[in-house]
Amino acid sequence: MMFATEDEFVRWLRGFTRRRSGRVRVGIGDDAALVVGPADQELILTADMTLEGTHFRDELHPARAVGHRALARSLSDIAAMGGTPRYALVSLALTRGTARAWVKDFYAGVRALARRFEVALVGGDTAVVAGRTMIDVLVTGEVPPRQALLRSGARPGDQVFVSGRLGLSALGLRLLTSRSRGRTGVTTEAIRRHLYPEPQCALGRWLAARHLASALIDLSDGLSTDLNRLCQASHVGSCIWSESIPRPRLADKELSLRLALHGGEDYQLLFAVSPSALPRIRTRFGHLPLARIGEIQKRRGVYLTGRDGRPKLLEPGGWDYFRR
Repeated sequence: MMFATEDEFVRWLRGFTRRRSGRVRVGIGDDAALVVGPADQELILTADMTLEGTHFRDELHPARAVGHRALARSLSDIAAMGGTPRYALVSLALTRGTARAWVKDFYAGVRALARRFEVALVGGDTAVVAGRTMIDVLVTGEVPPRQALLRSGARPGDQVFVSGRLGLSALGLRLLTSRSRGRTGVTTEAIRRHLYPEPQCALGRWLAARHLASALIDLSDGLSTDLNRLCQASHVGSCIWSESIPRPRLADKELSLRLALHGGEDYQLLFAVSPSALPRIRTRFGHLPLARIGEIQKRRGVYLTGRDGRPKLLEPGGWDYFRR
């Protein structure tokens, strides 16, 4: 049985999230939240929707993972600006048949990730609908003035880098869907990366604070799609090298590359580095590998160069709500 009334739900949620930042003057339970922000920071605002049937399926995604992923999407947007996430508003439209246990597990996933990133859950909204479950997460963050990284700063000659190993989340979804997975290191990691992605906020801040990246975007919809977006925003093109792209270690090399190029939901960072900043870029950031995969060029379009050395136009093949 779900909560009997909205007031009962709010009372439970207020108790569930009672530990809060000292900068929160009014949290859950009033008409709106009231927080004290620093005067020497710029405010970052982002919102992401999570839809049942599109971003998660009950038979594949535990409620705790749904909560984690819903918040991770917005945290990754803050990471892509080089900022620090601070506050979250979570709005949840539930079906009448949703069990109370699902709601509690969902918020447990949100709270666990929020605590790790020191994000205060300060409110949101709730509704009961006839259709599928819908979630909307709004996160605010902060960044020092003129330090925010944008998609639009890449210039010809800049080098293209990515963090982590791309395509693991898409592989994890394939494994969950097929239910034919065995107990191997690759499959275990892929499923974990899909269910519990890790926003790269610390890396984004490091790149911004040290002025290492000229442009930055998070990889939510796939490398081929997100790199095209960065290039369009910067009015440039790029050429990337297929052999340099970090990808799942699979026997099927074609599938591995396809997942890395078009898979999406990796929530890693893609960034451009100017030649002058290149000597200061590491090959690792903590335990996270950083790989140089290509170069920004004047010619428009994104090109992929294979072993034959011939660049071929790489069309966006990742997620696009309108195209699909």
